[in-house]
Amino acid sequence: MMHRYLLLPGTLGLGLLLVPGNVPAQEAVPLDRLRLPPGFRIEVYAEGLTNPRSMVLSESGTLFVGTRTNPRELQQGGGSGAGVYAIRDRDADGRADQIVEFGQGLNVPNGVALSGGDLYVAEIDRILRYDDIESRLDDPPDPVVVTDAFPADWLHGWKFIAFGPGGKLYVPVGAPCNVCDRSGDAPVYASITRMNADGTDLEIYASGIRNSVGFDWHPTTGELWFTSNGRDGWGDDRPPDTLNRAARSGLHFGYPYCHGGDMLDPDFGEGRSCGDYEPPARNLGPHVAALGMRFYTGEMFPEEYRGQIFIAEHGSWNRSPEAGHTGHRITVVRIDGNEAIGYEPFIEGWLQADNTAWGRPVDVLVMPDGALLVSDDTAGVIYRISYGS
Repeated sequence: MMHRYLLLPGTLGLGLLLVPGNVPAQEAVPLDRLRLPPGFRIEVYAEGLTNPRSMVLSESGTLFVGTRTNPRELQQGGGSGAGVYAIRDRDADGRADQIVEFGQGLNVPNGVALSGGDLYVAEIDRILRYDDIESRLDDPPDPVVVTDAFPADWLHGWKFIAFGPGGKLYVPVGAPCNVCDRSGDAPVYASITRMNADGTDLEIYASGIRNSVGFDWHPTTGELWFTSNGRDGWGDDRPPDTLNRAARSGLHFGYPYCHGGDMLDPDFGEGRSCGDYEPPARNLGPHVAALGMRFYTGEMFPEEYRGQIFIAEHGSWNRSPEAGHTGHRITVVRIDGNEAIGYEPFIEGWLQADNTAWGRPVDVLVMPDGALLVSDDTAGVIYRISYGS
């Protein structure tokens, strides 16, 4: 039986009291609709969640999950509004049996990262830190504000965050628009920044990135790879979302002037050349909303998947009914060294024949046993994908 604990909101909406509660009733997740390669199995790891998004796993096995909860929606009756989940599988049976909710009232706490036992949470305009969080889940501390230096724009303001190989915290800042050029007055927009764990030395690491909500580092080279969402309003089939490789700092990936490596923007591309910008490592599908991505570093999956990139494609919203939606799936990008040489579906079935979707994948995470977790903010669950008996 799974046990859920709710941290009741106090001042600033930060939980101060731990009380037992019941897991909300929900319809059974239709896993039989999902199609996986032979030998793979998908199960529900945790359910009854509100907007589960980015994930990070502690060394002792606690899964922290951010959400896209908006305090304004809560005031209008928009659900339970958990800010962050701490999820545990205490008996190691591949299914969560304890969920703790805390941080209610935070402003879109989408991103989560861990460093030295401290949990970092990204709101729209600031980064918070919960010190020594695992030992204090029964009474979480008030968060420390690491920095409040980020813009407060809602559009593309939700953040995926992660610590890189050198101990820096990487934080993206999306464009505050569909397509616009803010490089002159506010170059932090459309970038991936990084900073020290204490918030000092904030710098732009890469620019020309419309909106990245997922990245990871190559397990051998240590280079940063990231997804980015292409602009809307330019037709059903252009531009593509992209998978990108930042071999060093200071690269510009083209937005808003060039898309997909060879498409000059109709509004901002005049007088520009796509050859002046870093091309994508791989063009993905148009409007698939590629979000979370991870290199597969486990050993459970067959050899052909090891070292490859899994991507959560959240799914399109602005394609015409005639064209139909895209995404709503998990894909694999095949890589050879630093070259992306293939792109194929891995899990499909969230998108139905009538062009509606009952689930939308957000993030992927490789577990120590080699299983792959997938968060789904529409179905309100986290799945566990395994291989073999």
